[in-house]
Amino acid sequence: MATRMKDKYLKEVVPGLQKEFSYANPMQVPHVHKVVVNIGMGESIQNAKAMDAAVSDLSTITGQRPVITRAKRSVAAFKLREGMPIGCMVTLRGERMYHFLDKLMNVALPRIRDFQGISGEAFDGRGNYTLGLREQLVFPEIDYDKVDKVRGMEISIVTTARTDEEGRRLLKLMGMPFKK
Repeated sequence: MATRMKDKYLKEVVPGLQKEFSYANPMQVPHVHKVVVNIGMGESIQNAKAMDAAVSDLSTITGQRPVITRAKRSVAAFKLREGMPIGCMVTLRGERMYHFLDKLMNVALPRIRDFQGISGEAFDGRGNYTLGLREQLVFPEIDYDKVDKVRGMEISIVTTARTDEEGRRLLKLMGMPFKK
């Protein structure tokens, strides 16, 4: 079952990018490789139940079970020991990735209060884009009454684009609402 976003990529984005950047072969056209959604949980040091809530929220949003990330080394100033859980993350590929991108661009981002578009400056130099959200409530699956604490998340969109310009154009054609 192909998603709306994948159909749009194949029918509109590939021909558009191929013409704009004059690629000889459609296989040269950059595509989204994966999407990584990450929630940092510094508060889980004091509150162990907070991690369960974050894992539950992330699995509801992405439709995939998150992996719990653990501290690599101890930091006395933060009362952090090596191996303690400090976050959770999900890596999306294929159909789930396209479904998540569709939901992010068309439902979640427009629900942000006073939304003017997202910054087009957050590229890493290799065509990958990272976006930070301040609250998980912008996703329609999250029930406001069951949220114990508002948590932010980081969404990294990894593309096969070689330059930021190619990556920006790819995401723009896919429907990412960049500021004018």
